[in-house]
Amino acid sequence: MAKEKGRKLIAQNKKARHDYLIIDTYECGMVLTGTEVKSLRQGRASLTDGFVQIDGGEAWLHNVHVPEYTQGTWTNHSARRKRKLLMHRLEIDKLDSKSSESGHTIVPLAMYFKDGRAKIEIALAKGKKEYDKRQTLREKQDLRETNRAIAAVKRKQRA
Repeated sequence: MAKEKGRKLIAQNKKARHDYLIIDTYECGMVLTGTEVKSLRQGRASLTDGFVQIDGGEAWLHNVHVPEYTQGTWTNHSARRKRKLLMHRLEIDKLDSKSSESGHTIVPLAMYFKDGRAKIEIALAKGKKEYDKRQTLREKQDLRETNRAIAAVKRKQRA
């Protein structure tokens, strides 16, 4: 059996990047059961409504939906159970102190396999106001329009 290499994306939380201003990101492992890993290998998971909570010096992932494995028996897992995250003590302490500040939270951004091991990318984030969201969308649209205009000019010069 060949060892897996590289990064294989399972799920991504695009809404988190829209709703929050990402301050800092961390990569951490997860404590999973066998049926959860098999379900993730099929590429099925949902990070929407997920969040990380620090409790008793440990980081816990809540509200992430990993559906039950279809061939699982009585050993199957519950879909929305809380899962322990594997992080260094200094990272957990730093996240705990920063997330206790007003308006800060910890959200999952992506879940993936890295060299055969399940990983999750979490972020320390601050909630955006409605006008911040509109401004970000406007900036994206302006950048897209300028890139189109530059490409059109370059096409005319070549012709």
